[in-house]
Amino acid sequence: MMKGSGILFFIFVLWIVISCGSEEGMSIKGKIEHLESSFIVATYLSSDSLAIDTIPVDAKGRFNYSSTPDTLTAFSLYLDHMESAIVVFAKEGDRITVNGDARIPDLISIRGNEVNDELTLFKTENEDLLRQRARLLENLRLSSQLDSSSNHSLSRQDELLRLNVLNHELTLKAEESIRANPAKMSSLILINSFFVHNDNPLALERVLGYMQGAVLRNELAVSLKAYSEKVNRSVEGATMPYFSLNDKEGEEIRSHDFNGRYLLLSFISASGEDSREIVRSLKREYAALDPARVAFITIYIDSDIYPVGYAENDSIPWIVVPEKRGWGADIVDSYNVQYIPYNILIAPDGIIKARNIPAHGIADVIGSTSE
Repeated sequence: MMKGSGILFFIFVLWIVISCGSEEGMSIKGKIEHLESSFIVATYLSSDSLAIDTIPVDAKGRFNYSSTPDTLTAFSLYLDHMESAIVVFAKEGDRITVNGDARIPDLISIRGNEVNDELTLFKTENEDLLRQRARLLENLRLSSQLDSSSNHSLSRQDELLRLNVLNHELTLKAEESIRANPAKMSSLILINSFFVHNDNPLALERVLGYMQGAVLRNELAVSLKAYSEKVNRSVEGATMPYFSLNDKEGEEIRSHDFNGRYLLLSFISASGEDSREIVRSLKREYAALDPARVAFITIYIDSDIYPVGYAENDSIPWIVVPEKRGWGADIVDSYNVQYIPYNILIAPDGIIKARNIPAHGIADVIGSTSE
């Protein structure tokens, strides 16, 4: 009898030890259906360095991961060979559950603490918009793999316009949530997700103005505030930031070389149908303008594949810059260019007149301003 009691006592103590040990660190477990790879890559910042872990996934998409973060940490979980990602927020002691479909990463449910629960609630409340956006993004991905044609190009433009509308609607929903929850960490994360890359930098300043309380002392809040101040230096109505570039012949060109003239900065790719169409449109617009009054500069972000092989690039009659530093270039940073193609029109007095201006119609905008 005593021997049996001793065994039971040992099992009880062992259970207590295991239970107490399991409270150390945090865990993320769950099931993601339709994964195409047998692993997930997790990345997070640890002591100012990037940590990378590989998480095995079974045939049913189930996984289990643990770590020991010092504070609330953002874990980026990359799915299907980095094709998409979700972000999980976890701190010491958290038990996070993840469930969803890899084909719609924006709708993957993440629960286990206040931040994740509130962000998942935002997804649930806007499920229809997120599903529509996922379908459009998949259509655009497939269409980019097809041969170009006039009909195909028109269809793609329609889908891009619809995508812009959906993103705008989601941004409005995010602003509503931020305004209703001004002291929550989840609101800061929505600001980071929807307003950092917004075409209107003043919107970032506006939503940051909603925030209040202790959350404003958070590192993310401080970083967003500093970023907002930086991008406001290149908004419409601001004086153009200084730049110094080297054209394709190696000649230096500087921002003040264009004083007294309209200047169009066009940031594009050396490949891709969208950038090809931009070059075609810019050629038509440039032909309708007086070069003595207007200058164009086309900046190729991916200069590693320059010179460009497609015919639209031949005989461009204005300045061409293959930017060797790509997305790390000073001009990309100082003018807050987040994607390409992207056009910025600067007035003769050096004031930024329009950001993300369509290539077609530039001549009309300049002509109407001059009248």
